[in-house]
Amino acid sequence: MTAHTTLAAERFEADRPRLRAVAHRMLGSLSEADDAVQETWLRASRADVGDVANLSGWLTTVAGRVCLNMLRSRGRRPETPLDAETADAAGFAAVPAESGDPEEEALLADSVGVALLVVLETLAPAERLAFVLHDLFSVPFDDIAPLIERTPAATRQLTGRARRRVRGGGAPAVDRARQREVVDAFLAATRGGDFEALLALLHPDVVLTADRFVIPTPGPVSVSGARPVAEGAMAATGRARFTGPALLDGTVGLVMAPHGRLRLVLVFTFDEGRITAVDVVADRERLAGIEVAVLDAPAADVTGLDD
Repeated sequence: MTAHTTLAAERFEADRPRLRAVAHRMLGSLSEADDAVQETWLRASRADVGDVANLSGWLTTVAGRVCLNMLRSRGRRPETPLDAETADAAGFAAVPAESGDPEEEALLADSVGVALLVVLETLAPAERLAFVLHDLFSVPFDDIAPLIERTPAATRQLTGRARRRVRGGGAPAVDRARQREVVDAFLAATRGGDFEALLALLHPDVVLTADRFVIPTPGPVSVSGARPVAEGAMAATGRARFTGPALLDGTVGLVMAPHGRLRLVLVFTFDEGRITAVDVVADRERLAGIEVAVLDAPAADVTGLDD
């Protein structure tokens, strides 16, 4: 009888950062990602790894399967309505509480890309797994296919569809680059509390509108003028750490997505390099009608697989 070969804890720890990164992109939430990595360790520690040639690849697929199960379980749980959460007076929905370090969560979301986490959240679990494992972590289709009970060819097609969702379409590259500059500057000024820099980005007659789901009011709220709009943005500095640039129906805007869950978007209108209008949307029906895509979409690690 062949001896049972167990995985050493030190060997697992060497792969923990990668597994955590996979789980975070799959689940969007750092606390859930840590739970998934712990479950991966429990499964791996009980398995016989004597015949496993590529332990890192094997652990990645185990983590992928754990995350897939968590996503499917999440889909069977009712969501908390947005209006059941508190909101702040600045016009940005409050960040829902979650266990874990919020600063680390925000920094990690920033490094990954808030928009990417938002778009991944819109994908079906199998699509999400295929895209994350293949395009972001170079796992071969042959290894992904058994996890989602598809052929490698079908897995390739599934990944291609997910990739197109992530990339989106929209404004010409030149217009998009200029919009990106303005939106990045808006976000930087908001995060940094630089009132004068923010003011310079706004047209004197800029109008900000926020739907009734953004703040607890019977109807939409409208604010006119560069200074009042800038003051409102400054008051929402704490929310900006969970906010990142994205394509919204082809135009560069901002998405706020604490723990990977889309809460609201800022849709901008531009004129000659300045912002003339800001539409803050938190209504779930309206959010569902906005196509969110990634500005700097990650390219596939293996070329020629767009079909």
